[in-house]
Amino acid sequence: MIHLVFQPADAETLRKAMELEESLQGDIVVIKDDYAVGPLYVSDEAESWQQRRDWWQGLWEASPYSVETLPMVDDKMTVHQLTRTLEENTKEELWIWMGQNAHDVCGYYWLISQLQNYQGQVFVLYMNNLPFINEKGGIFYPVYLFEIPPAEYRKAKKLCRKVTLSEMEVDPDEWKRLCAENTMVRILEGGKKIVSKAADFFDEDILKQLTKEPQKGSKAISGVLSKMKIKTGDIFLLWRMRVLAEREEIVLTGDPSKGWKDFDVRLPGGGLPFAAEGDANDAEGVEARSADGG
Repeated sequence: MIHLVFQPADAETLRKAMELEESLQGDIVVIKDDYAVGPLYVSDEAESWQQRRDWWQGLWEASPYSVETLPMVDDKMTVHQLTRTLEENTKEELWIWMGQNAHDVCGYYWLISQLQNYQGQVFVLYMNNLPFINEKGGIFYPVYLFEIPPAEYRKAKKLCRKVTLSEMEVDPDEWKRLCAENTMVRILEGGKKIVSKAADFFDEDILKQLTKEPQKGSKAISGVLSKMKIKTGDIFLLWRMRVLAEREEIVLTGDPSKGWKDFDVRLPGGGLPFAAEGDANDAEGVEARSADGG
């Protein structure tokens, strides 16, 4: 049995669940790219794949993360090894785990478009509007797999079902549709319905959480993520902050590539983030250096 998840945190939770439930034992593979954002590509188009890679690399280089951790580079090899295993052992089963979020569902559509030759070996476990018990004993509806306590995976396992022949034929068309639309954002509107949105979809979430007083990047990003109803990753939010700063809709000072606490963000018209106590001339000097990116 091979378990496939779309986020590293899901893999960690699933490993803990395996310690409690022997019947879940198996290998775990992770698809690392977030296909809910960024330019898309049809699986066999090398040029468009490179465009997506270059886009991610640009975001990574301008972030606190090392470019060596670029998430999408391993996915093609992961699927190649996966399909080879399914071919060599026709009794092998692949279990695809999905939370009710665009990250996982978009990843599923990308993946299933490459698994059409393995109908009967591919299973899906989709946590779609299903209640679970949290660690405090309350009922909740998880958006992400890692939110489910390991002990509750015994219940989750019962959701396993074979991907039907009809789904194998229809679901890859959804990936083709998303590639044809090729917007920068995709959101989940219920079930497995993915809707394409413009690049500025999350800008309102950012602007709502900022004030005229400067905030460290780490605090600002955390605040946005905690309040937004539809989630995305911190790298994408940072990119949108830089775009908003270029448009002068927000003020970003410092260098995000050095660390999350090495830059400040605020709405225009606020205080000076790096001004020390002193006279007005000192403050003006700080403002001039900040405007130059220093």
